[in-house]
Amino acid sequence: MNSMQLHSLSGFPLVEPGDDVASFVCDCLVHNGLDLQSGDLLVIAQKIISKAENRYVCLSEVEPSQRATELAVECDKDPRLVELILRESKEVVRVRPGVVIVEHTLGYVHANAGIDRSNIPSVEGDEQVLLLPQNPDASAAQLRASLLQRGHKDIRIIINDSAGRAWRNGTMGFAIGTAGFESLVDMVGQSDLFERKMEVTEVAVADELAAAASFMMGQAAEGVPVVLIRGANLRPSDQGSSELIRDKSMDLFR
Repeated sequence: MNSMQLHSLSGFPLVEPGDDVASFVCDCLVHNGLDLQSGDLLVIAQKIISKAENRYVCLSEVEPSQRATELAVECDKDPRLVELILRESKEVVRVRPGVVIVEHTLGYVHANAGIDRSNIPSVEGDEQVLLLPQNPDASAAQLRASLLQRGHKDIRIIINDSAGRAWRNGTMGFAIGTAGFESLVDMVGQSDLFERKMEVTEVAVADELAAAASFMMGQAAEGVPVVLIRGANLRPSDQGSSELIRDKSMDLFR
């Protein structure tokens, strides 16, 4: 019988710019009575990576463009925030009051360019927002390398975020950065139970695991940004998460 375990790591400290996330992870594992084993997967909330990389922006420092000012009326948002959304995006896909759907510079379609306002400290009354990491795959690879240097064996990393989905209500976790394993598993050509060859099936393994971990992390004041997954039996790879992004020419929703 196959089995998989998920352990949410309690007691993770608040992260500040420049902090060593790998050291925090190691300390938190000890605090929770856990040790990394070969093949383990750590799912890390995007927010703590962005904080450590100092991806903060104070809205008072942002000068909105004319386009941002016009779009802000349409989406009922602060023009300064809209300006940041545009800077972080390749293309505006859809707009309605409360949300701007964009193609992020990293390639995936995301609401408000993934810019975060929740659980973000303000600076003397000046609102800060938090941008996504500039290169989540590189951040995941760096964290993995740092943990390997500390003597941990063959571990894998996901940096996850949460987003809505076409045709479905609610948000769920998905992978924006990975390291050490195959994020998308191609099953084309394999046989089903009745020996029929699969023609199009690809499994977004990283997204499925990111969603499971997101459920453990919570979305409000839980303060659980790291989940250890054991038993996922992942295929080794250095590919990263880019293969999860559907090419625009194949995107039927744009």
